[in-house]
Amino acid sequence: MGPVTRTVSIVTPVHAAAVEFLPAAFASLRTQELPAGWEWEWLVQVDGGDDADVPADICSDPRVDVSSGRRGGPGVARTLAWGRSRGELVKVLDADDVLPKGALARDIEVLDQNPSVGWTVCRVLDLMPDGSLQHYTLGDPEPGLLVRGELYAYWTRTHRPMVHPASLCIRESLLAEIGGWMALPASEDTALLMALDVMADGWFIGEAGLHYRKHPGQTTAHPDHRGGTEWEARMGAIRKHADALALRHPKVNAPVNSNASLKRSP
Repeated sequence: MGPVTRTVSIVTPVHAAAVEFLPAAFASLRTQELPAGWEWEWLVQVDGGDDADVPADICSDPRVDVSSGRRGGPGVARTLAWGRSRGELVKVLDADDVLPKGALARDIEVLDQNPSVGWTVCRVLDLMPDGSLQHYTLGDPEPGLLVRGELYAYWTRTHRPMVHPASLCIRESLLAEIGGWMALPASEDTALLMALDVMADGWFIGEAGLHYRKHPGQTTAHPDHRGGTEWEARMGAIRKHADALALRHPKVNAPVNSNASLKRSP
């Protein structure tokens, strides 16, 4: 009997306006070199559309699973994609974003070396319409351990997530306990990050692991994204979800040097 292959599942929701970006995301996946014994699968969920909208060369790759369903928004589409996955790790990738070389390998390495860490995020570069790269502007924490509750405390003060949730890689068992993504019209990735943060320690990878495309059609460009009654309701739902999970996962005081043996990313 040969060695067991381990899988990281990449989940990608897509709607009609973003299908044009899928080839670039696919090309970035094909450049990834994974550690020995690992493979990737790509779960693409067309939100309210037809599988045929996805280019044929993507659909024909045996590592890619494309499906479609009724329109439910990005959170529902992400959850449906995850529902078809078989990996022990789940990696977020939006249809309009791309992964730099080495991104998946770094996620896998951190989670393999640190069993108590439940999820990773990384440095993000904004991919501008002219093709240039600019550093994501929130400001990054120091590379290494993100102690449970640290990001949520920052978010409750600022309603900003400190790190970029579009770069998440998650242990599948933790995602299953949360129940996937919240059915929000936007901010579902921030909601997931806050839920993960109150349940388990995370890790910030200092090397850029995502190129986040900036374009007029993205959800964050919508006028309701940063204010108004919908924004207030989204923030309230995120807070209620995270608070309920925090009660189920009370923090236990650890020895002062509990993270001394953890390996730090570059």
